[in-house]
Amino acid sequence: MIRGLYTAATGMNSMQHQIDVTSNNIANVNTMGFKQDRAEFQDLMYETLNYTAGKTSETTTNPTGMDVGLGVRVSGVQKNFLQGDLKLTSNTLDLAIEGNGFFQITMPDGETAYTRNGAFKLDADGNIVNGNGYALNPQITVPSNLIDLTIANDGTVSATDPTTGTTTDLGQITIADFINDAGLTPLGESLYMVSDASGDPIEGNPTTDQFGGIRQGMIELSNVKLVNEMVDLITAQRAYEANSKAISTSDDMLDIVNRLKN
Repeated sequence: MIRGLYTAATGMNSMQHQIDVTSNNIANVNTMGFKQDRAEFQDLMYETLNYTAGKTSETTTNPTGMDVGLGVRVSGVQKNFLQGDLKLTSNTLDLAIEGNGFFQITMPDGETAYTRNGAFKLDADGNIVNGNGYALNPQITVPSNLIDLTIANDGTVSATDPTTGTTTDLGQITIADFINDAGLTPLGESLYMVSDASGDPIEGNPTTDQFGGIRQGMIELSNVKLVNEMVDLITAQRAYEANSKAISTSDDMLDIVNRLKN
């Protein structure tokens, strides 16, 4: 009965973590470029009461063992980098990657972060930046005297000189991909950093090799499916209640044992 108390407690702790992860997914259902989290669980070690193939006589062995599990633990939280739906905005600096790849962002400390959120803007100097003012890498500057900013599917950035009507090439957007994108470290603000698990970034131009193309005037939405999250939330809640009931039952049984003398 004491074992059951602790085992059920691990179940409640794990389901609380599941609810935390699901709640974060639901909270970010409208966050551009957000990627769904998935909690993963493992059973804990087992207490062996009778070994498998143990001797039952001189000529026979036990066909099965007697192992009692000691509960569950959270083994990890994995990002699902499945592409979200693309939404048409017709905003010139809204960019979406259709396929694999991440935009590269220069952080204030000079480090490079990676994002699928392509809601870019221009700062006071005409540099293309994200919503926090962090510059797109490689940095691209749009002169104030040019119009009709165009970003091609292959990442080529150009604009038109209204005086001469000529097209000016302003730069090339490159994107990065990873062997294990689920190993990236989330920073918040829809940004990720390289980790030992993700591997080094593989940089290239959009539409080449394994890289996706860029869609101007579109934005990638969150890949969270609200219906699935609600089902996960209900399942976690019921599992939490069941583990709570197991604790209450163990407590009632201990109470009966304590009152046997009376």
